[in-house]
Amino acid sequence: MKALLRPALSLFLLLSLITGVLYPLVVTAIGQLFFPQQVAGSLMGSQGQWLGSRLIGQAVTDPRYFWGRPSATASYPDNATASGGSNLGPSNPALLAAVTERITALRAADPDNPLPIPVDLVTASASGLDPHISPAAAYYQINRIAKLRHLAPTQLQSLVQAHLQAPQWGILGEARVNVLELNLALDSLVASATDKR
Repeated sequence: MKALLRPALSLFLLLSLITGVLYPLVVTAIGQLFFPQQVAGSLMGSQGQWLGSRLIGQAVTDPRYFWGRPSATASYPDNATASGGSNLGPSNPALLAAVTERITALRAADPDNPLPIPVDLVTASASGLDPHISPAAAYYQINRIAKLRHLAPTQLQSLVQAHLQAPQWGILGEARVNVLELNLALDSLVASATDKR
């Protein structure tokens, strides 16, 4: 038994050292060297203050900003520790109630908007953390933001156009807009417009 225990224990310690210490150190070093932004969480901010990650949606409720997709995460919206969808089926009355409530809120925030409300503004994503909206969802919100920010709608259309991301590798997914990036650019646009006055 002793003859088997010593090599097993040695192998256990060696593999623990390789997989528990050396491998994580090498992967972290490579990440820091070649992907420093991603290793740091893809954080974005303004004036030296971190506002969020470009990879995780944020619950924006201020009508002067672009709103992201609704989130169905537990405890609070866009809770990164509780990623997951609502798992409500299309025939579930709770899903219909949630969508109806979101439509009512969007119509109340912008009552004279004649455009149809894009589906991604009233339904949560599977992860509950989606940082992107469709171009249609961004364009839908231009009317509201232009009025509240005293900007020309064409300025906001150009801003959205400048932040459109094509499908990954040209074939995976659909065109999208990162809401945090768009809102930071919106703040910069408003600040530069204010400086010119």
